[in-house]
Amino acid sequence: MNFQRQLPLDKISGSLFLFGPRMTGKTFLLRRLKSALFIDLLEPETELSFSRAPVMFWEKLKALRRHDLVIVDEVQRVPVLLNYVQKAIEEMGLRFILSGSSARKLRRGSANLLGGRALDLRLYPLTHIEIGKDFDLNMGLSYGTLPRVVTTFIEGNEDDVRRQLKAYGTIYIKEEVQAEALTRNVSAFQRFLSVAAQMNAQTIEFASVARDSSVPMSTVKEYFSILEDTLLGDFLWPWDRSERKKARPKFYFFDCGVVRSLQNRLIDPPTPQESGFLFETFFYNELKRLRDYHEKPYELSFWREGKHEIDILVTGPRGPVMAFECKTTLETLSDDTRVAFRRRFPKVPLLIASSKDPHSRKLEHDISVLPWRQALQVFVG
Repeated sequence: MNFQRQLPLDKISGSLFLFGPRMTGKTFLLRRLKSALFIDLLEPETELSFSRAPVMFWEKLKALRRHDLVIVDEVQRVPVLLNYVQKAIEEMGLRFILSGSSARKLRRGSANLLGGRALDLRLYPLTHIEIGKDFDLNMGLSYGTLPRVVTTFIEGNEDDVRRQLKAYGTIYIKEEVQAEALTRNVSAFQRFLSVAAQMNAQTIEFASVARDSSVPMSTVKEYFSILEDTLLGDFLWPWDRSERKKARPKFYFFDCGVVRSLQNRLIDPPTPQESGFLFETFFYNELKRLRDYHEKPYELSFWREGKHEIDILVTGPRGPVMAFECKTTLETLSDDTRVAFRRRFPKVPLLIASSKDPHSRKLEHDISVLPWRQALQVFVG
């Protein structure tokens, strides 16, 4: 399907890196742009030829005209090409879009990241806005919003949706972890990945994950960094610095369908408890995607004070600007938590993003209950 992506690549005049997890549609999006040269390093022959003789890349560049656009897909497979990219930007005025599923290999290999000569952009799974009228929250929570998955679901092939998601973990291990040599002990990483998936949207106790994965705690932290660097998920840290020192963040996988596949839960519909974690994962990821696409200067964290906790705190340059609590039932926050939050943040709007309530409501302590779409509209502004 022809989804209207919110990342305006055709309106950017300079060079850029475009990173995103696998199957988010990077290659499809890039092939729709008019370029003077398109190099796909996923093609084995192309990767091999440039790995053996990188100067061939420079020879192709010299045949182009000033301001021509060059696209290199999966650039991390041959990092040495970035030296010629910088040379071509400075000497020939060429423009580049350099895509990949991870910047980890580039950074770890001391690759040339162009020293600020290129923007750093992200492409995510589809937002509910990009899917449009065909978006269904139950679909988003059960199977996620990877473009191919959404297309297959809309076509009515739910069995194929499960097959695609089941293959995702295998492909990730094979092409991201093994092929890029991110860890020597692949079987230990697979055990960790299964345990980490079970902890999605929950506070991470590193010692507990290490015990359940049968690996040292230092290795667990390294494995989580691999998940972050390969864009499979990221940490959400407490807003309060004293809480951060306790190193008890939450971890969210980038897509509900992928995490359910890693949990081996695709066959059955989500349970009520699972739906709570999935909706929080969905809402957090929507906030992050809309923030980046709309270039909002916000940071996301969560608020924890004693037994009280709010799912997401949005902070701008001058401090917290709004907070969200995600709910999949008509229940709201306890009175104690409402009072504690309002005491700490007297003027910060607290919005309860509801997956069930079709209408907005106003509670005591200046707290609003909003349908989740309306809550996201408030965030975008």
